[in-house]
Amino acid sequence: MDQTTLLYVMTAFVIIAAVALCIQAGMLVGLNKKTKELHDQIAPLVPKVETLVKTTQTTVEQSRQQIAEITARTTEILTSARNQLATIEEVVTDGAARAKVQMDRVELVLDDTISRAHETVAEFHHGIMRPLREISGITAGIRAALGYLARNNRPSPDRATSDEEMFI
Repeated sequence: MDQTTLLYVMTAFVIIAAVALCIQAGMLVGLNKKTKELHDQIAPLVPKVETLVKTTQTTVEQSRQQIAEITARTTEILTSARNQLATIEEVVTDGAARAKVQMDRVELVLDDTISRAHETVAEFHHGIMRPLREISGITAGIRAALGYLARNNRPSPDRATSDEEMFI
């Protein structure tokens, strides 16, 4: 390739590079313009966002404190509930033990009362009923003796015959 051709090719490439640089410069100017417009639009929002961030930080910190307080109170309530349940369990266990002891005592008293009632009934039979039977027996003997003595005579043969016929 000769020198002139090379010079033309290089000139063409330099022109193309110059055009590309001009296009890039134009794009940078447009980009700068748009950036300034965005900056002008965002600039009034920055103080609002900063206050919003501060408020959010304050709210988050308050929320953390409230959550910590709620957690502490919940822990206290749970601890108190556990203690009360333990106390109630002790009371119920003690009450059940006392009730069992009282039931045993009631059973012993009831057994003793029933045995005394049996003894009383037995004494009643031996002390009152036995003499009554003896008196009843003596009375029956006296009646029989008086009845025999009051009849002086023997039964008539007619009556004896009719009595015997009943057995035949």
